[in-house]
Amino acid sequence: MPEGNVESKIGNVTGKLAPLGAASTPGNRVRIFDTTLRDGEQSPGCSMNTPEKLRMARQLEELGVDILEAGFPIASTGDFEAVRQVAQQAGDTITIAALARCAPADILRSAEALEPARHARIHVFLATSDIHLEHKLKIGRAEALERIGTAVRLARQHVEDVEFSCEDSTRTDRAFLCEAFQTAVQAGATTLNIPDTVGYTAPREYAEITALVRRAVGEGPILSVHCHDDLGLAVANSLAAVEAGARQIECTINGIGERAGNAALEEVVMALRVRHDLMPYTNGINTELLFPTSQLLSEIIGVPVQPNKAIVGRNAFAHEAGIHQDGVLKNALTYEIMTPQSVGVPTNMLVLGKHSGRHALLSRLEGLGYRIEAGQINDIYRRFSELADRKKVVVEDDLVRLMQHHEQSLPAGV
Repeated sequence: MPEGNVESKIGNVTGKLAPLGAASTPGNRVRIFDTTLRDGEQSPGCSMNTPEKLRMARQLEELGVDILEAGFPIASTGDFEAVRQVAQQAGDTITIAALARCAPADILRSAEALEPARHARIHVFLATSDIHLEHKLKIGRAEALERIGTAVRLARQHVEDVEFSCEDSTRTDRAFLCEAFQTAVQAGATTLNIPDTVGYTAPREYAEITALVRRAVGEGPILSVHCHDDLGLAVANSLAAVEAGARQIECTINGIGERAGNAALEEVVMALRVRHDLMPYTNGINTELLFPTSQLLSEIIGVPVQPNKAIVGRNAFAHEAGIHQDGVLKNALTYEIMTPQSVGVPTNMLVLGKHSGRHALLSRLEGLGYRIEAGQINDIYRRFSELADRKKVVVEDDLVRLMQHHEQSLPAGV
């Protein structure tokens, strides 16, 4: 079935899909902030060297991310060089961001690394929850506010685009959280990030926090959300915050990141696209590059995507149950809410196993060039079922051998 026809029909069922490249207004445009090269790369086993970061950065720019957080320059010479080289190769349509603590050395190092970028952002952060202030930073709230103001003002001396994050926002006293963000705005911050650093919040609560911050700071600064997946709620929390007024989502390809990872870019983007009827927001992502981008990241870091991963897992468009296979063969809409092609997967896949039915088997055999007579179906399916009981997955070579044995068993002249 042609892609356009499928998506048109999906629109009739689940609401019209947001077309690629759709015109947007400041009120409904959601910026996609990718932190695969920074937060994602911090996850165990996912580190990248500079050439690998450059390769991934080119792909992310082609994908259409608005902001690419390239690294944490103060962390090491390697991170500094990677950010600088990403900034050098970046084009006109993407902003390159670098992370910095509320410390002059961090900010100056980030500014230096970002010098070659056409569009640069310094992303400044400070923890604001009492548990972090007391046990990690060992400072009080008054000193925290002073550090925030000083750091943001210094960053603004080097770039016009400054983002400020209250680390551990969702465990921060809400009145103090608003005060911290107000301080950042007064010092010149243009984007305010409300990170759920430890994956603690839930959608309704996160929406309330987002709305509270919006009322506290007014309509000027862009509100951003950065959610971790410790409770499996990163994507849901991100979408709830957008509905409450956030207009930037911080995410990673394949959801990689500290501990249980970050909100997965591909899931956020396709949720906004498929359910555009419920969430009428647009973004600049070319969704047909989602699967190739996911595959590239897996190749670079050597960490495969789990088979049942939404959108980009190998089972995302695979069907083994006979009832599902029969439905998909008749109309893909029966069990697929988006087309494989819409995210860059060549086609859906009917997995032949012990749960498969006759229709799926016949479809695969016909694809291999066999023409099955009605009177032969039962014998072929019996042989297939016996084979599937012995093997988890029946592949094409198995089917060829199965048909050879079947043909050998036929009476002469048949």
